Amino acid sequence: MKNSIFDRWMSVIFYLFTAVFAILCLYPFLLVIASSITDETALLRDGYKLLPNEFSIAAYKAILTTNTIPKAYLITIFVTVVGTALSLLVTSMAAYALSGGRLYYASHIAMFFYFTMLFSGGMVSNYILITKYLHLKDSIWVYILPALLSPWNLFLMRNFFNDIPKELFESAKLEGAGETRVLRSIVLPLSLPALATIGLFYALGYWSAWTPAMLFIDNPNLYSLQYIIMQIIRNVDMAQNIAVAGAQSTTATAPAYTVRLATAMVTVGPIIFLYPFLQRYFVGGLKVGAIKG
Repeated sequence: MKNSIFDRWMSVIFYLFTAVFAILCLYPFLLVIASSITDETALLRDGYKLLPNEFSIAAYKAILTTNTIPKAYLITIFVTVVGTALSLLVTSMAAYALSGGRLYYASHIAMFFYFTMLFSGGMVSNYILITKYLHLKDSIWVYILPALLSPWNLFLMRNFFNDIPKELFESAKLEGAGETRVLRSIVLPLSLPALATIGLFYALGYWSAWTPAMLFIDNPNLYSLQYIIMQIIRNVDMAQNIAVAGAQSTTATAPAYTVRLATAMVTVGPIIFLYPFLQRYFVGGLKVGAIKG
C-alpha cells in the first residue's frame, strides 16, 4: 500500500516536472511567433510580449514579396529533398554491403568509416579538396555531395539490417533473387523505422546547413535559407534592406527587427511540421539501432 501511494506521488511529480519543462521549452518559441506578428513600432516601444499590443504581418509580407527569401527557400528545399534521398540511397547500399557477412573484410572496411568519425583532415584540406579537386565551388551540389554519407547513420542502418532474420534472405536467394532485388523488395520495406530515423537526421542536417554557403558560394542566387537568416541576424542593415524592398513604398516604416523574427519562423516551420509524421518511426528505429551491436 505504501509503495502504491509512493509510486502514485512520484508519477504526479514526474508529470508536473515534464509539463513545466515543456512549457519552458515552448515559451521562447511562442514569444518569437508573437513578436513576429507585432507592429515594429510597438515592438521597439513595449518590448517582446506573448500578446501583441498592435498586430501586424508586415514582416511576413516583406520577406515574401522580395526575391531573396523565396529564392533561398527553393534552394534549401531542393538541397534537403534531393540530398536526403541520395543520402538514404547511398547509406542503404553501403550498410547492406557491410551487414550480414556478405562482404569479405567487411569489418576492416567498416574501420575506415569509423576512423573518419574520430579524425578529419581539417577545414583547410577540406576546402582544397572541394574547390580544387571536386570543382564544387559556386555549385548547388556543394551542399549535398560532401555530406552525402554519415558514418554514424551508416552504422545505425547496418545494425538494423543485422536484426532482420537471415531466413528471409535465404528464401529469397533460393527463389533466384539477386542482392539488388533482396535490398529493394525485402530489406528496405522492413526498414521503414530506420529509414525514417536516418532520413530525419539527414533532412535536419541539409536544412540547417549554412557553412557551405559561407565557404564555397559567391553567387547570391545559390545562398541557402539558413545562410540568409544568419546574415540577417548578424547584420541589421540586411534585414533593413529586405524590409524596405518588401514595403509598399520607401516611406513606409521598414520592419527590420520583426523581419528577423519572421524569417526565423519561416525557417524552422517545415521541420517542425515534418517531425510529427515521422515520430512513430523515429522512436522505434533509434531504439533498435542503439541496442544492437
